[in-house]
Amino acid sequence: MTDSAPSTNATALVLEPGQWRSAQSAHVQRVREWTEPFRQRRHRGLKHPVNDFLFTYYSFSPGKFERWSPGSGVVLLGAAQEFAGQKFWRAVEGPEAAAVGIHDDDRAVTFDLQAFLAARGSAVEFVDMLVRRTAARPGLFGCFGMHEWAMAYRSAVNGVRHEQLPLRLGADGTDAVVEANNLKCTHIDAFRFFAPEAAPMNQLQPTRETQRDLEQPGCLHANMDLFKWAYKLYPVVPSELMADAFELALEVRATDMEASPYDLTEWGYCVVAVETPEGKAEYVRRQKDFARRAQPIRERLLDVTGALLCAEPSRDSAIRA
Repeated sequence: MTDSAPSTNATALVLEPGQWRSAQSAHVQRVREWTEPFRQRRHRGLKHPVNDFLFTYYSFSPGKFERWSPGSGVVLLGAAQEFAGQKFWRAVEGPEAAAVGIHDDDRAVTFDLQAFLAARGSAVEFVDMLVRRTAARPGLFGCFGMHEWAMAYRSAVNGVRHEQLPLRLGADGTDAVVEANNLKCTHIDAFRFFAPEAAPMNQLQPTRETQRDLEQPGCLHANMDLFKWAYKLYPVVPSELMADAFELALEVRATDMEASPYDLTEWGYCVVAVETPEGKAEYVRRQKDFARRAQPIRERLLDVTGALLCAEPSRDSAIRA
């Protein structure tokens, strides 16, 4: 725990050991449905083309994902030993404890907002800016998932990213689909994996600098990235929000691959044949559904970042009703 001990709001939400341990247990049980199979596959040297993506492309480990956090604004009684040594948690003692009606021997802890903002304030500002700008834009629904196809363009020369999966239409067929469609990718972290010959074909040339101006809520990858922006602010983002973002991202990734040039039917996935009018229509239907479902997650994340940016560095605003 950190040494800082700012004042605590007397309207603190105080959780008894049984309450927070129940929430902790429920979170661990929920996320282990995803983390345990990944660990087992990794131990056996196996790879899943969809479910492993959120643990390999993203940098949040299964162990961290299983570690529960209520976020800021909560006092946990009897948690001093459990949270000892965990970054951004501190003891609630002395006058601060008395202010919320507890005693030193309650061994209470709370999130150290002051320390977090001192260390991660710039990350909070970036996430808030990017997610807020994304939420304010209309969704674009005309890309038809061509980013995965552009990544596999000229695969006879460049190879493919998913070597364990066959191309549904073969190399020449994949190239023909790319050449017959307008590439409209707005997402830098998809565009940067385009084959060299495909990148100039894209209507936009996204960069890290233009990300704040191009990110939009119709993009599958922008909606998957809500998990990334949530874990980038761990542990101030509540674990329930992170798990909700992960669950949506997993569904989005399934569609991402079903609409790709790869054949995942042996893995139990269907084909969204975006090279056809029917496939394009199905892709847009799913795209709009994901945009709708991502919106409340985006708003909840903005609630967290907005509260953090409103907090005064000189006092602990983390404990609230």
